[in-house]
Amino acid sequence: MRQKLLKPKIILLVGMMGVGKTSLGRIVAKRLGLPFVDSDKEIEHMTGFSISDLFARYGEKEFRLGEERVMARLLRGEPCVLSSGGGAFLSAKTRALAKDTAVSIWLKAEADVISERTQGRTHRPLVPAADNQHVIERLVNECYPLYAEADITVASLNEHPSRTVRRLLIELEKRSIISPFQSSPRRVFPRRRQEKSTHKNAKGFI
Repeated sequence: MRQKLLKPKIILLVGMMGVGKTSLGRIVAKRLGLPFVDSDKEIEHMTGFSISDLFARYGEKEFRLGEERVMARLLRGEPCVLSSGGGAFLSAKTRALAKDTAVSIWLKAEADVISERTQGRTHRPLVPAADNQHVIERLVNECYPLYAEADITVASLNEHPSRTVRRLLIELEKRSIISPFQSSPRRVFPRRRQEKSTHKNAKGFI
């Protein structure tokens, strides 16, 4: 049974790459009957370039300014589940706007979990595809103090996604952001009395 959004808030998922913002966000959006939006995909759609290409062409500083503008537009939009890029929530302007228009959820994973999940992925502009442990640890030290400003923290563990989603939804329920989960009532029908048919060919007819 679907749960409903009780407050006109965007559900903003923040955190580092590999924590499950996209995969978990899609599930949460489906459970709540909301659109799912990926800020990185929005940027790629607007520019016609991949995130890695934009970093290579303009550098991180210019990319962040553009990302900040895209996030401002999305955060002023209609309620949705919004998955943000790993660096989007590091912007003070984005965090301030999110306080007014969204409920922010930090999907927090340990450095070794992130390293394992991102090994071999070449579309992460700030993280090498191999031997990324030291880079991950540096980003953890830089980013986690700012991610901690999110309204809610949910651990991203090596577990079935449904478990993580359930814990996330419980946190939203506690804050009266969404309606409590209610299972569908179990219907008990009385057993129909068997009646003897008087029709000679009734057997197999129904």
